[in-house]
Amino acid sequence: MLLCFAALVIGATANPAESASGGIHAGRVEIVDGDTLILAGTAARIRLYGIDAPEGRQRCRDAGGAPYLCGARSAEHLHRLVGRNGRLSCVEIDRDRYGRIVAECFRPDGVSVNAAMVADGWAVEYARYSDGRYGRAEREARRAGRGLWGGHFTPPAEWRRGTRLPAEANAGGLKGG
Repeated sequence: MLLCFAALVIGATANPAESASGGIHAGRVEIVDGDTLILAGTAARIRLYGIDAPEGRQRCRDAGGAPYLCGARSAEHLHRLVGRNGRLSCVEIDRDRYGRIVAECFRPDGVSVNAAMVADGWAVEYARYSDGRYGRAEREARRAGRGLWGGHFTPPAEWRRGTRLPAEANAGGLKGG
């Protein structure tokens, strides 16, 4: 059933002007950060449903304890997932308090980038706003030590509330940002 739904989404219009008033937003996207996109040619910001990625300046530690800019790494991973053609079909689920479209977005091959970000360990399930659909992917990523789970990090929601790792007190010596 999910494959049929993904096929429907992918077959949807690729013209952002045509899709902006409906529940499906399709077209080329630009990456803002690990959980936010902009639909090219529009002002439409899309927040990826049910996931939370590190913030742009957030620092994490790798397995060896070295600090790195995990927010930037997460955004880079999303860019790789979207691919060179940059096209996604996003199914609108809601609007957030900032007016952003909250959606699950699919590549032309039917892969959910939301699920892939969590499965690859570069975002966590945002349990407060999800229906639990990414919980299993997060547990598997954690168990395998993928992405953020390969080192130490502050969950993004806690980071936004001011919780920091000791590595973040010193901005020097960063790698991979």
